Amino acid sequence: MMAEPAAALGLPLRLLAEAEGVSAAQVIPDHLVGDYRDLPTLQKVTDGCAVVTFDHEHVPTDHLHALEADGVACRPGPEALVHAQDKAVMRERLGALGVPCPRNRVVTSLQDVEAFGFPCVLKTTRGGYDGKGVWFVDSAEECADAFAAAEASGVGLLAEERVAFRRELAALVARSPSGQAAAYPIVASTQRDGICHEVVAPAPGLDDDLAGQAQRIALTIAGELGVTGILAVELFETEDGRVLVNELAMRPHNTGHWSQDGAVTSQFENHLRAVLDLPLGSPAPRERWTVMVNILGGEGHEGAGSAPLYQGYPHALARDPRLRVHLYGKGLRPGRKVGHVNAYGDDLDDCLERARHAAAWFRGDLGNESE
Repeated sequence: MMAEPAAALGLPLRLLAEAEGVSAAQVIPDHLVGDYRDLPTLQKVTDGCAVVTFDHEHVPTDHLHALEADGVACRPGPEALVHAQDKAVMRERLGALGVPCPRNRVVTSLQDVEAFGFPCVLKTTRGGYDGKGVWFVDSAEECADAFAAAEASGVGLLAEERVAFRRELAALVARSPSGQAAAYPIVASTQRDGICHEVVAPAPGLDDDLAGQAQRIALTIAGELGVTGILAVELFETEDGRVLVNELAMRPHNTGHWSQDGAVTSQFENHLRAVLDLPLGSPAPRERWTVMVNILGGEGHEGAGSAPLYQGYPHALARDPRLRVHLYGKGLRPGRKVGHVNAYGDDLDDCLERARHAAAWFRGDLGNESE
């Protein structure tokens, strides 16, 4: 999704793809297939590049240090990115900065978890995403899977309090090496089975002071950690009116996909501008409301290519000419994010209905219904 604004700005991209035919490789001709965990491969693909940036946080920290030693500009750099790679490092640093977070502790034994207290959430310190590497536990007996997974993958475990929250929010900011920053409106996100389902921009009914606090938290983290590019800060809005930091992502993020059509400058364009130290574009919304709903693979999609999704276009686009559809060219399987839709306008209920209907139609949930 960075390819489109890159083309408009005249910026050539080179891609390290995990396999032939993956989404980005379909739109970026200059690509190499290889493993991001292999340093020689990283050195080959980055040779001659002005700037290297990332669409996930999993490139080994030592490899990033090696690239920097070779004179490659990594943005964000390894000192910043490690806070999105390692939850224990992130919690320690945010605690030192006074950033509000859930109560947490690194645990190495069942006794540590019992001392921390139930109920709690156990998270692998590295490698988890979309609900993977996360366990909600109420007793000692329920901890076995988490410890087994951590041992098998050679990572640590972090225990966190189970927060009583009203809803989940996200603060998205862009920051350049020269220190310029731009903050997008705070959004509300809805998660299902650990996967982002929909996002509403801006978050409905959010107190102005709390919204400002959330933006200040994100800007503080970006500045103190030296983030370059997009920083997404996932937050809990608690029942008692606070915001607590849940997760960090230092890349364009699902909670910012609404900005492709709902903001003056999308998160993808501002990420490119930021890592190249170009002046940032306005993050202001174009419309009063924008709703993003993810399109997920459904039951019966196992092993299917992306072609069935395109059958949704005649209905969805005819029904709603203002709808914006973004499909990723991915093969279908249940629960996999394969696209998203954006609907925008002055009426929130209308935007919600339009986006939800279209996403359900592409999933096939409404395919047998008549209008």
